[in-house]
Amino acid sequence: MSPAEETPAGGPTEFDAARTMLNRMRQNAVARGEVRIDAARARRAGERSAQARELRRRSPIGVSYENGRDPQGIGTVFGRMVRDRGWTSPVAVGSVMSRWAELVGPQINAHCSPESFEDTTVVVRCDSTAWATQVRLLSHSLLKTFDEKLGSGVVTVIQVLGPSAPSWKKGMRRVEGRGPRDTYG
Repeated sequence: MSPAEETPAGGPTEFDAARTMLNRMRQNAVARGEVRIDAARARRAGERSAQARELRRRSPIGVSYENGRDPQGIGTVFGRMVRDRGWTSPVAVGSVMSRWAELVGPQINAHCSPESFEDTTVVVRCDSTAWATQVRLLSHSLLKTFDEKLGSGVVTVIQVLGPSAPSWKKGMRRVEGRGPRDTYG
């Protein structure tokens, strides 16, 4: 078979080494008496057998091993490893901090960010006092959202902090009761 015969009709007449090798391998297989099996047809025929149905029912992948060694999903394996090693609280901390935008939504995320998470308390810093008040009012619904998405009891308290004001204290001595430059001349 020449390279010109192997290209599709009307296509370029350049030499395609991979296609040529594939065609040669197919010709050699036919010459040896091997028959090409259609994968979809073989799968349908295999599913008809009772043994194949039983294997599929027992294992999600279709393969069954002795002594409970069936393949399992990565989520199942990872969840068991976290539980067995006692990593539940560090994983919960990481999930609250990393999934903050997803948990609270884009509007709250734009104005508030989590600063720390200890035990079951999340400390949130807002960029204005108005947003701090708003998050305090929404804390009950945020706790419900955290319970739904992270699990019950992961977050029980949301401590909201307003913006940090600049310090007017300079040096070791200062006068009490004098605000930030109460007289301007």
